[in-house]
Amino acid sequence: MTPQDASQSNEALCRLAPVIPVLVVDDVATARPLAEALVAGGLPVLEVTLRTPVALDAIREMAQVEGGIVGAGTLLTPQDVAAAKEAGAKFGVSPGATDRLLQACEDADLPLLPGAATSSEAMRLLERGYSVQKFFPAEANGGVPALKSIGAPIPQVRFCPTGGVSPSNAPDYLALSNTLCVGGSWVAPKDAVAKGDWARIEDLAREAAALPRS
Repeated sequence: MTPQDASQSNEALCRLAPVIPVLVVDDVATARPLAEALVAGGLPVLEVTLRTPVALDAIREMAQVEGGIVGAGTLLTPQDVAAAKEAGAKFGVSPGATDRLLQACEDADLPLLPGAATSSEAMRLLERGYSVQKFFPAEANGGVPALKSIGAPIPQVRFCPTGGVSPSNAPDYLALSNTLCVGGSWVAPKDAVAKGDWARIEDLAREAAALPRS
């Protein structure tokens, strides 16, 4: 898979909904009902971060949910890429980008949404062919003003800002011409997941799915 193909695939995914839920799954038993609630609420693209021992099993469970498109976040190594692909991930997300990681995703035909925090990082990824990137950590790196400023000289790159994005600032990010969608964890609060309050999560997903974007 070429970087251009990966970017085209991820742009299509980013356009499916204004928010991609960023999920940290601690109990694999919650994976499928969580995915079902989010998809029912209008958020079909799900990112499961590889931060817990059950993350790969959670991807396997979520991949079986009709209408859902599950990806693996926090890809750091070629081994992560192989494991995520085997578990059924349809795309990958990384907090940054290294040549080894980019090559591993290209070799595995796993569309990668690579992370960038600066203009130089965005330019380097664009030079390789990645025109769709993750802006991370968004709020810590200056938030909406920073992303708007990066977009002025590098309009070819579109972003999915993640990190500190919330219901209060998501509309501001989505109003930017270089933002395709945002990533956020607020649609799956830990307390709601722990209680199995799938109705609340579906409601939050529906509100997120209705957010306007440019």
